[in-house]
This record gives sequence, structure tokens and C-alpha cells, in this order.
Amino acid sequence: MPFADSPQREYAAATEWAAGRALDALTGAEGAALPAADVPEPQALLAADRVLGPDVFAPALLTGRPTPPEVAARAAEAFVLFPADWSGVHAWRDRATAELLGRAGHPVAVDAPPLPPDPGEHGWQRWSVLMAQLCCLALPTLDSPVHQRAREHPLALARGATRAMLRRDHRTATRLARWLAWLQSTGTPLALELRPLLRQLALTGDGTARTALDLAVAERLAAA
Repeated sequence: MPFADSPQREYAAATEWAAGRALDALTGAEGAALPAADVPEPQALLAADRVLGPDVFAPALLTGRPTPPEVAARAAEAFVLFPADWSGVHAWRDRATAELLGRAGHPVAVDAPPLPPDPGEHGWQRWSVLMAQLCCLALPTLDSPVHQRAREHPLALARGATRAMLRRDHRTATRLARWLAWLQSTGTPLALELRPLLRQLALTGDGTARTALDLAVAERLAAA
């Protein structure tokens, strides 16, 4: 394996590990002892927390159980080690992470993000892909102009999820289903039946912990 590829591969593996632990915390499967060799290196784990962003706090927001102090402290350390990216869609992910860190007692200074994407500017196909990249914002108690965009365009999100399913892009479909589940939890009428979509996605997932976490979040929101 080329040396240049090593950090990226290590960070990707750590992200999968961290997503799996968040999924375990959400579903109540945590507590099993993990071999020390399976735990990522500290810097890789911090990078994983930055990739997960608001989803570090997803189990607490969806179950009502507090985020373990060490998990919140690690997420705050990650925010310092890997500074926020205030360009494009990443700015909104970082803003949400900063908000949740502040609630957990780790305030961080943030800049104002740019205007969120809009389907009128990008077209519903491209816009739905951008919203899929922001699906980690689809969590209880979070609200922002991005959430308002979702409330304004449920049909575009439904079209995006349907298009992704037809293209067998199950990762994007799951991420958009998460937004649809969030909309349903807020009382917004949907343009498709969510339950059959979630059942199909449970059968056709891509096998990654991150997609499984998105699906578990969507199922929790749909049950709210």
C-alpha cells in the first residue's frame, strides 16, 4: 500500500468504527468489550469524529440519554485539531456540530455559513445530492436555513430519493430518506410512502456502518 494512501485509509476505517459505535449506542447494542487492536489510533479517531459531525450526538438526541462526557470532549478536541471548513455544504455541517458542542459544554467560535443550497438554483437533481451530503443535520432539536429548505421542498427530496433508488444508489437514497423521515417527524406531508422505502433500504444497504447509522436514524425519526 503506498504510504500516501495510508492516512486516508486509516481515517476511513476509523470513521466506519466510530459510526458503528454511534449505531450501537443508538440501538442499545453498546457495552461489548472491544479488542484494543480494533480501536483506531487517537488522531484517526479524531478525524472520524469530524467526518461524523453532528452524528456524534445522534444517539443522545434520539434516545434522550446524555452523550458520554469523554465522547463530547473528544469531539471538541477534533474540532480544534481539524478546523472548520466554512465553504459550501461543509459549513452547515460544522455549524451544527458547533451548536451541539456548545450544548455539551464545549463552546467553539463559528463563522456565519453561506446561504444554503436551493433547488431553484441547482435543479432538484443536483440539489437532492447536496442535501444528501447534509443528512447529518436531520436530527431532533436542530434547525437552520437548511432545515427550512427541506421543509419548503419535500417533493424535490422525494424525487431525489426515488431517482437514487432507480439508479441503485442506495447510500444517497438512505440519506434522503433520513431527511424525509425528519420532515415526517415535524408534521410535513410527504409525496411518497416512507415505510416501504425504509423497508427496501434495509434490504439493499451498502453494508457500511455509516449507511446503517443513517437508516437507523431515519427509522427512529419515522417512529417518532
